[in-house]
Amino acid sequence: MSQSIPTRDDFASMLEESFSDGHSGEGQVVRGIVTAIEKDMAIIDVGLKVEGRVALKEFGAKGKEGGLKVGDTVEVYVERIENALGEAMLSRDKARREESWVKLEEKFAKGERVEGVIFNQVKGGFTVDLDGAVAFLPRSQVDIRPIRDVTPLMHNPQPFEILKMDRRRGNIVVSRRTVLEESRAEQRSEIVQNLEEGQVVEGVVKNITDYGAFVDLGGIDGLLHVTDMAWRRVNHPTEILNIGQTVKVQIIRINQETHRISLGMKQLESDPWSDIGTKFPIGKKITGTVTNITDYGAFVELEPGIEGLIHVSEMSWTKKNVHPGKILSTTQQVDVVVLEVDPAKRRISLGLKQTLENPWHAFAANHPVGSTVEGEVKNKTEFGLFIGLDGDVDGMVHLSDLDWNRPGEQVIEEYQRGQMVRAQVLDVDIDKERISLGVKQLERDAAGEAATSGELRKNAVVTCEVTGVKDGGLDVRLVESGIDTFIKRSDLSRDRDEQRPERFTVGQKVDARVIAFDKKTRKLQVSIKALEIFEEKEAVAQYGSTDSGASLGDILGAALKKQGGN
Repeated sequence: MSQSIPTRDDFASMLEESFSDGHSGEGQVVRGIVTAIEKDMAIIDVGLKVEGRVALKEFGAKGKEGGLKVGDTVEVYVERIENALGEAMLSRDKARREESWVKLEEKFAKGERVEGVIFNQVKGGFTVDLDGAVAFLPRSQVDIRPIRDVTPLMHNPQPFEILKMDRRRGNIVVSRRTVLEESRAEQRSEIVQNLEEGQVVEGVVKNITDYGAFVDLGGIDGLLHVTDMAWRRVNHPTEILNIGQTVKVQIIRINQETHRISLGMKQLESDPWSDIGTKFPIGKKITGTVTNITDYGAFVELEPGIEGLIHVSEMSWTKKNVHPGKILSTTQQVDVVVLEVDPAKRRISLGLKQTLENPWHAFAANHPVGSTVEGEVKNKTEFGLFIGLDGDVDGMVHLSDLDWNRPGEQVIEEYQRGQMVRAQVLDVDIDKERISLGVKQLERDAAGEAATSGELRKNAVVTCEVTGVKDGGLDVRLVESGIDTFIKRSDLSRDRDEQRPERFTVGQKVDARVIAFDKKTRKLQVSIKALEIFEEKEAVAQYGSTDSGASLGDILGAALKKQGGN
């Protein structure tokens, strides 16, 4: 009897049928019937060609206690259709896990909480059993505040919120902290609804920081800022409060959105600034205590809750660039004068130097203009000398007041710091705190006197004594006034041949004519040549013109003879 040979299409059909039958239900959760129970295993028929075995312990208490019996319908996970023993590989645990994943995904999508049990500690957190599915609980998500011992929380069913799910990787991340925060927010909202701004309540100091204290108002914390603890300056909250202390506070502000509550203690007392203008009128001298020192001044407590500022500019009449800490110290008792009061800005300006005599007043009284003073050179600048005077004040000698005849820029080089100098008081400006001094005013102003007397008027004839002979001319001193000047070579004679300095000797007296005198610079210019030219013109005018037949020499000779006869 002949058999037909299967075609290629028949093989393909048979292979497809075999593949379909062999993998039906694999990787899925299916229903099966318990057909037998052998020792610690349950034999289950899931409608495949072969049966599978599942350990009784996978069925939980029901399997361990014998509650599972033949004929029961159960759900299992099909891992493989057939293993080496020809059996189906089934798992009740994986079936439960798959079932849990489906339920968890539904709750995750809806944002619902899930119940789980913390059962183990791992790196960075804990593992949580979510009815068969294992989730990771990061340590930061256990509680609102860090917890050292998690033992009391383990093995106890409690709510969690799913933060992230990844079925492909089998990862679930949960949080217990968000659940607690939501519950706490609900409680805070309820408490805040029962509070009102201006309400006076009692609370317990829970925590203290540099900027204030947190007070527990019965389930919600309020911030008592350091500036609202007392009307006086409080450097640190621990000066007034201790942790655990019960305090009475007033609710200043409530933020309904953030549930932040601002508290105050000083608001329960009368405001000491209410009648500040009456207590501390401008000009009043009072005693206070230095409470704080800064770069720009010092704060002084005048009475509890009232502080004023001594600005650095009001500390000393004379110490202008000194840090306040070198003049005053904290806790020091000081006398001050009220300079300004601003109740709106809650500011009082105080003066320390006003309690002392103004040294410029004292100096002006003791050293009137024209008097002579002596002091030490404190500083040299490009515009003059600063001299230390009585009363710890400085006076200034301007460059122009150093010498009558020489430039100040030249004369100032002769002075050194620490050198004692005598000077005359020229002016005292008390408001601007300036004292003007002069050194040259102590010496005779020969040029000024000569200019006043008319000796130095232009074209005046002066008698000079030669004090030095140089290639470029002569150093001379006016005999009458004692003023020194210089006659240039070109001004020594009308005749070029006579413009030789060497023909003059020291001590020789010569007449010259004043060409120019600058009162500001004190520069005097005289000329022998100009005098000779002037005398020649005078002689010509007096004795006639050279047109008469007489020579110029005859005219000058006659003039000189006449002068000699007189």
